Amino acid sequence: MCGRFTLAFDGDGMLHAYLATSQDRAAEWNPVYSIAPRTKAPVVREFVDDKGELHRSLELARWGLHPSWAKDKGPRPINARLETIATNGMFRGPFSSARAVVPMTGYYEWVEADDGGKDPFFIHHPQGELLHAAGLTAARKAEDGDGWDVTFTIVTREARDASGEVHDRMPVFLTEDAVADWLVPGKLEPEQKDPLLAQLDQVSTTMAAELVTVPVDRQVNNVRTLDRTDPSLIAPLDAD
Repeated sequence: MCGRFTLAFDGDGMLHAYLATSQDRAAEWNPVYSIAPRTKAPVVREFVDDKGELHRSLELARWGLHPSWAKDKGPRPINARLETIATNGMFRGPFSSARAVVPMTGYYEWVEADDGGKDPFFIHHPQGELLHAAGLTAARKAEDGDGWDVTFTIVTREARDASGEVHDRMPVFLTEDAVADWLVPGKLEPEQKDPLLAQLDQVSTTMAAELVTVPVDRQVNNVRTLDRTDPSLIAPLDAD
């Protein structure tokens, strides 16, 4: 599972990393160390314009998938299981034609403590590198009728290596080479789905081996009181 994540790159850094153009003020993004469900975060998508030219965009989307056909008060899943994204009714449409990358620099998981509380752990690349999580998106007309509201969910898989130390699920992270394959616009043909799923399983296993897990302070537990821009949220606790 992935219920909270971080993105310590700014907008310019992500535009450079993904060779993308900005939409919806995404270029103004500053590092955030606690991104929670129902809040907005950058996503990367590709599309073909009316002239047939391919574009890669960095835009803001709200975390919690909300397809146009879903009821306003219906579920808005923040995670989608890799094992069922091709068959689950909520996800098979976005998997087929609305794939995205969710940039992050790490995510949190919690473990029950002896005192009844929950101890947070931060899972990330040891060099703080940008991670490319596989995501699915949906769009519906904005309530004011001006433009579109984009929402997203993060694809997860069985946890491996460092992430498996604290939770049984983790985001599906892509290698840089796999990002382009995942983002190809257009609807997948039936024969393309299984190879793409197999590629995700393979590359995300490779990426999982590069991650490390560190305990962090419980200040991250309360989303109402924490400062989202405070880098001390991800500072490792002293071993003693």
